[in-house]
Amino acid sequence: MPNPTAAMLVIGDEILSGRTRDANMHHLAGELTRAGITLAEVRIVSDEPQAIIGAVQALSAAHDTLFTSGGIGPTHDDITADCIAAAFGTHIDVREDARALLAAHYAKTGSDLNAARLRMARIPDGATLIDNPVSVAPGFTLRNVHVMAGVPAVFQAMVATVLATLTGGDPLVSKTLRIERGEGDIAGPLGELAATYPDLSIGSYPFQKDGKFGANIVIRGTDGAMVDTALAALETRFPG
Repeated sequence: MPNPTAAMLVIGDEILSGRTRDANMHHLAGELTRAGITLAEVRIVSDEPQAIIGAVQALSAAHDTLFTSGGIGPTHDDITADCIAAAFGTHIDVREDARALLAAHYAKTGSDLNAARLRMARIPDGATLIDNPVSVAPGFTLRNVHVMAGVPAVFQAMVATVLATLTGGDPLVSKTLRIERGEGDIAGPLGELAATYPDLSIGSYPFQKDGKFGANIVIRGTDGAMVDTALAALETRFPG
C-alpha cells in the first residue's frame, strides 16, 4: 500500500516577491519523509482570497492531508482563517477557547488584547486548535487541513503537534551515488534502471566542478533492500 500523501500551501505576497525566503517547506518535507508521508505537491499563492480558497479546495481534495503556512496573524492581510472557512462554507468568529489563551498570554506580558490581536482568535466552526508553545496564538485543523503560522519557529512547533496525530507509512530510504560523467552519458543506463525498479524514485541532479560535469544520482524508496540493490547495480555500471 502506498504511503499517504500530503500537500503544502504557502501563503503570502512576501514569499512571491522574494522579500522572504521560505524555510517551512524544507522543514515539512523532512519531517513528513521521516513519518512515512509523501509530500506530493507544494503551491505558493498571494494574499488574495480566491487564490487561497481555490488552492485549499483543490489540494485538500487531491491529498490525504494539507498543511498551510502563513496568514493567521493580527494584520489586515492575514486572511487565511477566513479563506479556509470560505473554502468549506463554514462560519467563522472569535472562539472562546482561543480568546482565553490569548487573554491569559497578554495579561502576563502586560499588553492589551486589542482588536488586532483578537483577530487571531477567529476560528472556523468545527475546527480543533493546534497548540502554539512559542507565541500562544493557535493554529487550527479543519477537516484534513492544518492551518499554521508562517514564522518558522512557530510552524515547526505546530508541525510536531500535528504529526503526532497522523498515521504515516514506511519511512523513505534515500541513497546517493556521485558519478563524474555528464548526464548525456548516463541517461540511457538510468532509464533502464528506472524501468527495472518502477517502485523506486531515481533522480539525477547534475553539477559542474573544476570544469568537469557530473551528477548525483539519488535513489529513494520505502524498501531499503530494494534501494540497496538498485544502488549496487548502478555502482557496477559506473564504478568510482
